[in-house]
Amino acid sequence: MEDNQMNITSATFAVPDEGEQPTSIQAVIDGQQMSVPMDPRNRHYKEIMRQTEAKTLVIQEAEEANE
Repeated sequence: MEDNQMNITSATFAVPDEGEQPTSIQAVIDGQQMSVPMDPRNRHYKEIMRQTEAKTLVIQEAEEANE
C-alpha cells in the first residue's frame, strides 16, 4: 500500500492534435514536469484521479492552459 502522497501542483490534459481526445496529462509532480499516460495502471495517473475525485486537484483543459 502506498502511503506517500504525491505533491501535484498542476495538471493539464494533453491533446495530440486539435479536435482529438486527450491521450495524456501534463503534470508537475513533486516539482518535476511529467507526461502521464491516461492508463489506470499508472501510479501517477491513479494519484491524479484520486486527488481530482477528492476535489483537491483540477485538471485543466488543453485550451485553458494556452490562453
